[in-house]
Amino acid sequence: QVQLVESGGGLVQPGGSLRLSCAASGSIFSIYDMGWYRQAPGKQRELVATISSGGSTNYADSVKGRFTISRDNAKNTVYLQMNSLKPEDTAVYYCNAYSRLFTSWGKDDYWGQGTQVTVSS
Repeated sequence: QVQLVESGGGLVQPGGSLRLSCAASGSIFSIYDMGWYRQAPGKQRELVATISSGGSTNYADSVKGRFTISRDNAKNTVYLQMNSLKPEDTAVYYCNAYSRLFTSWGKDDYWGQGTQVTVSS
């Protein structure tokens, strides 16, 4: 199975930057589609950004131009570079991994435990 561990969250002032990391276990990370999601208190979890196994990216409208998702297959890690942070970006950020292969393991996808990002002055 896959284990995902997020890191890099913290407290930052509006306009500041953070880089989140998600380290994945396993030797076939390169075939996974990866994503970042976030959930603020009292709200539903929402998509932030995705990156396919082939490197194609997709972003929520609210973060386009400010956030960048990337991956380093040699390190089994996906990143989320967050610039020009706003108070409304405050949430717990979760890493997600998906592959059609997971179905054979009895799973739809895998989630990390999350890392808190707080944007406040």
